[in-house]
Amino acid sequence: MPESPEVEALADELDTRLAGRAVRDVDVLEFRVNKTRARPVRSVIGERVLGVSRRGKLLDVALDGSDHLVISLGRHGWARWVSEATGEVASSADETDASVTASAPAPAPVTLVTFAFDDGPSLELTDAGEWVSLGGWVVDDPSDVAAVAKLGPDPLSPRFTRAEFDRAFVGRRKQVKAVLQEQESIAGIGNAYSDEILFAARISPVAHASTLLGEELDRLYAVVLGVMRDATDARRGVPIAELKAAKTAAMLVHGRAGEPCPGCGGIIRSFTFGSTTAEYCPDCQTGGELLPLKSA
Repeated sequence: MPESPEVEALADELDTRLAGRAVRDVDVLEFRVNKTRARPVRSVIGERVLGVSRRGKLLDVALDGSDHLVISLGRHGWARWVSEATGEVASSADETDASVTASAPAPAPVTLVTFAFDDGPSLELTDAGEWVSLGGWVVDDPSDVAAVAKLGPDPLSPRFTRAEFDRAFVGRRKQVKAVLQEQESIAGIGNAYSDEILFAARISPVAHASTLLGEELDRLYAVVLGVMRDATDARRGVPIAELKAAKTAAMLVHGRAGEPCPGCGGIIRSFTFGSTTAEYCPDCQTGGELLPLKSA
């Protein structure tokens, strides 16, 4: 799933290339993308883009008709430019999620929506999942979308404070990895970066947040800021066709089961977490305990 560093870079590129341009046409190939049926995605035809920004892991396209097109990329959604003159797709060779292994490859990305503008290339929104997770809402205000309204504080915001972090973790009888991925508590972090954060902080992903001691909370707070902000800085300016590959290459433990741990030289392991798998180092994070990995 695209997370805030990559979505921030995507929003920056879309803002640079689309601000001031009018939406000439919208081709929706999958009706389930429309989340506001009375105002489908095609209703933005004729409007001019004022700007594109990020809200958690979602995109907010502001339009001059006082509308906002809010886009959720879902688990395997992404974007790519297509030249109308040649039909050439400007995309990376690998658009799959970093957590997908060779034994369980994701389906090839399928274009679900195409936006044509008054000049320049068209923008395609793709989805590589086995179900449609890409979604678009046309609303008066981004907070009209429940996924935006419930967002917690964002560690990429300069206003993110230690008090907000403590409210998310202190006293919570919930696994710390789950808290990191809970968008109501902290916005923008998903499976991959929660793995990276917990490895850097040397904290077990299944430890309950309520058990973290003062020094561990201090360390986790510093690591959340460091990992998310460093990743965002590293993705800045990377073309959207290369962002997923850049994210994959930067991972220390996520998606690297079976490889040597960069910290201790032990073996990185996978474990079952919710409906997916995640990675950790037993020697660095769990005192050598192996977390369960359920067979498919």
